Formats: sequence, C-alpha cells, structure tokens
Amino acid sequence: MAEGSRAGPLAFGQVVIGPPGSGKTTYCQAMREFLARLGRSVAVVNLDPANEALPRPCALDIGELVTLPDVMASLGLGPNGGLLYCMEYLEANADWLRERLRALRGRYLLFDCPGQVELYTHHQALKNVLAQLAKWNFRLAAVHLVDSHYCTDPGKFISVLCTSLSTMLHVELPHLAFRAPCHPAAFNLDYYTEVLDLSYLVDHLASDPFFRNFRRLNEKLVEVIEDYSLVSFVPLNVQDKQSMRQVMQAVDKANGYSFGDQEHRSLEALMSAAVGADFHFSSTLAVQEKYVQSQDKAVEEEVMDL
Repeated sequence: MAEGSRAGPLAFGQVVIGPPGSGKTTYCQAMREFLARLGRSVAVVNLDPANEALPRPCALDIGELVTLPDVMASLGLGPNGGLLYCMEYLEANADWLRERLRALRGRYLLFDCPGQVELYTHHQALKNVLAQLAKWNFRLAAVHLVDSHYCTDPGKFISVLCTSLSTMLHVELPHLAFRAPCHPAAFNLDYYTEVLDLSYLVDHLASDPFFRNFRRLNEKLVEVIEDYSLVSFVPLNVQDKQSMRQVMQAVDKANGYSFGDQEHRSLEALMSAAVGADFHFSSTLAVQEKYVQSQDKAVEEEVMDL
C-alpha cells in the first residue's frame, strides 16, 4: 500500500494501438471530444514520434523528446528501425515521461501510439513503458483498432485475428478490439464481431485455388485462435454517438473506470459491469441493419428502377 501511495493517485486511460492508417489519431480526437461533452477532463498523449501532422495540439508529445526524422538522419536508420529506436529511447528516458505525466494527474488520458506492428507483437520497449505506467498507478486498457477491409476477405480476417491475439498476449493489458462497420465478404456481421466457428472460413478459403494449397496451415491457425478464445470485435463509428457510447462503456469496464467515483453512475450500470451483462448482439444487429442491409436495399431499389 505504501508503494502504491508513493506512485500517486489512480489515473485511468486508453492505449490506442493498431496498424498504420487504422484511425488511431482520429479516434483519439473523436473520443476526447465525446468525453469532454460528458464533462470528463481528457488529455491526449502522443507517443508516435512519426506523427507530425496532429490535427490538434496534444497535452504531451513525444516529439519534445525524440522525433523519427531526427533519428533517421543522425543514425542512418530506416523508418522501421528508427521507430524501434525511438521507443527504446523513450523507455530509457522513463523519468522524462513520468515528470510530464505528473502535470496531467486527475485527467483521463488517451495514449496515441505508433502503428508499427512489431511494437505490439514481440518488441519489448513499448511493453516495458506500459508496464512502467502500471507501476505509476495508471489503469489502462488497450484499444486495438482494425481496418474494416479485413472482413471483406477471409484470408485477411484470419491474419488480423492472429495479429490481435499476439498483441493481446504480448502487451498484457485489458484488451478491446474495434473495427469500422463494413459489408462482410461471406457471412453476417456478427460472425466477424463475435468470431464464431472459423471452420467455415477455412472451407471458404479452400474454394480458392491458391489458398487450397495452404488448407492445413489455415486449419492450424484457426485452431490456435479458437483454443485461446480471446479475440472478438466491437463495431466502431466515430461519427455515431451511440457507437461511441458503447465503446466508452466497454473501455471503462476494462480499465476499471466504471467502478470509480469520478462520475455519477446508476446501480444498473454498475451491476451490468459487475456481472458482465453487456451483450453486443443487439448493437451488432443494429449496425448491420444500418450499414449493410440498407446498402443491399438500395441496390435492389436501383434494379427495380432499371
């Protein structure tokens, strides 16, 4: 208890991760505005040394410590090697990060992280930084954003499942995966969000002459994913208030914010979080009706018009 008190009061936040172009910065800005309208004090922390085109100033920017262009120019490294070096440099200068974060105590933090996949699957630097944050009494949840086009191809979907599972096991944080709604390739949207029986995907891939040669490999990958049974997805649309509210509730439950005393909460919300009574089927069905079936209906209407 004494060690925890020296680390400072509890602070909550989200670690936003995902591949390049998955919308991490856009999500951070949208979530900041959404939470601010609810009266929550929010600060965005940019941990991406390659992100030089921030739409709005951040409360803390790693660019004050190190930038990717400077590392590439001074050490002769490429983009990937330079980004790994930047994260190692941040780990070595953890005191700098701690000092800057002290000024943000009492605020809900959104950490905008780099998009290099190696940082979340096997490299240790960012994992060690997040572990250090936990020692400083930061209660964080990993928000893993995934490109929606992965659901348009079964092979890509299996690959992103493997990446999400590897990231979840390596980062060692409460983990939530989100993806934008899209028109699925072969199955309904809930099949992809709940990650149902993946043997159907293997059979679907076997119909392709190229993937038929890798059937046994796909079966083993699917077997690993199903044995862990950890990965599922929640539809996310940053322009939809209801979608953002569902994301906020899921994250608040994961990092423990919903059990704190920072905001007024109803007994129903607390009991729902306590017993896990938050089923996403109805929300997934609503997303499918809004973003998928409505498109199909429009096509039918066009055919009738023709």
